[in-house]
Amino acid sequence: MVTASAFGWQTWNSGPFSIERGPGKQPGTVILRFHGPFTVRDAYSSLPTMTLSKMLELQAAPGEEPPRKNILDLTECTFMDSSGMGMVATHYAHCQRKGVKMTCAAMTPRVRQLFHLTKLDAVIPIANSMDEAEAN
Repeated sequence: MVTASAFGWQTWNSGPFSIERGPGKQPGTVILRFHGPFTVRDAYSSLPTMTLSKMLELQAAPGEEPPRKNILDLTECTFMDSSGMGMVATHYAHCQRKGVKMTCAAMTPRVRQLFHLTKLDAVIPIANSMDEAEAN
């Protein structure tokens, strides 16, 4: 199920996994909050591919300025498989092409270990907290 608001948060909830998209503290900042295990099964179990892709687009809501910064809040992302990691890497490349700064923030130890093992921690900027991500 996707709920949307032009001036608030959008939520996708497919059971154990959900993504929320909303504005950051600074104009031009978009935050994606991941909850639960980000796996191919959870991501696509009840949501078409196009809906997930829509959540990851870098479009501004009506009346908002275009995004300049995208923060992936991984505070409550309990697990990520290779498909989830691939989506994060693809999203990072998309941000780079659009000139949008992307940061992954507040990772759980398990997700941080995956970033380290795949060496994506050397490519994608990582912040220890949401406050740190929003400040940079």
